[in-house]
Amino acid sequence: MSANPALRQAPEVGVERAGIQTTVQDGGRFGYQHLGVVPSGAMDMESLLLANALVANGSDEATLEMVLQGPTLRFACEALIALAGASFGIRAALGQSVTLLPTNRPILLAAGTQVSFEHAQDGARAYLAVAGGFDVPSILGSRCTYIPAGFGGHNGRALKKGDVLALSPQASTLARARFNTLHKKNTGVVCHGSAARTVRWSVRPRSLPEDEVTLVRFINGRHRALFTAQALQAFESSTYRISPDSNRMGYRMVGPRLERANTGDVLSEPTNLGTVQVPPDGAPIVLMADHQTTGGYAKIAEIASADIPRLAQLRPGQEVRFAPCSLAQALALARAARDALASKTQALAWQYQA
Repeated sequence: MSANPALRQAPEVGVERAGIQTTVQDGGRFGYQHLGVVPSGAMDMESLLLANALVANGSDEATLEMVLQGPTLRFACEALIALAGASFGIRAALGQSVTLLPTNRPILLAAGTQVSFEHAQDGARAYLAVAGGFDVPSILGSRCTYIPAGFGGHNGRALKKGDVLALSPQASTLARARFNTLHKKNTGVVCHGSAARTVRWSVRPRSLPEDEVTLVRFINGRHRALFTAQALQAFESSTYRISPDSNRMGYRMVGPRLERANTGDVLSEPTNLGTVQVPPDGAPIVLMADHQTTGGYAKIAEIASADIPRLAQLRPGQEVRFAPCSLAQALALARAARDALASKTQALAWQYQA
């Protein structure tokens, strides 16, 4: 008796269009900042964790982070995928069959399916998880890409046309077994032509912007006392825009310039995800996932960790307001965000229990 043809397909994904900046990302590379190695990892960690949970992966499996315009990928083998985060249009093609696919839910793809992730209609970043994960080397305990140093992920860079990414050797087996479990628990399975099957339900992340101006909470930074009273008032009462000159290292803010009353030197010291630095030109910069390990610019604020995923989903030109909160309030926001995410991931884990 011959083996199932789907099992003979190579567990890999071919890149037919790269997208604007598609990189392999996971939870980050921690414990090496004192050696000059930045944490990196997903910009929107909530969406990454949700994408992995949607296909029953562990939280540390590598995903693809896509920005504004996604890639076109061809899945050589049967695969269970999920895209969580920004609302990208998804188009699947197999032979003459072309269909639109939904986001924020598990999707079983037939072997040979071409999937195009088009422009993001809402938000900036989305995360593609595949059951079993992307099989790229782990460097210093992480598979995430750090482009400035050229290591991690797929050859230390963003994907380009012609790349081939290996999947877990068990990708097809896991896809079929996990989707069969979903099918048994949910009679409402939807067929999208011959290319894909999915479920009727979805789980949306909380990080997508809901207002024209996004509120971002912060606690006072170490160097707040160096700024003038007018600068502090402007920072807390003005609307800032995300500059086009922003990236995974930091978001430059366009708005009122923040002057210092004391212009003396600030010693270089460790920085964090969410640190708001103010260089000599007075334009604040919010440090993001690829932030430098140390910096010598004055720190006016530290963004509450619960608001980082929402900030990561903003596009250049979108507006932000900074609102002060206490350390106790920031910790409470973090706990509430963790509890809300845990509730979603636990519900998804139940869906996959036999």
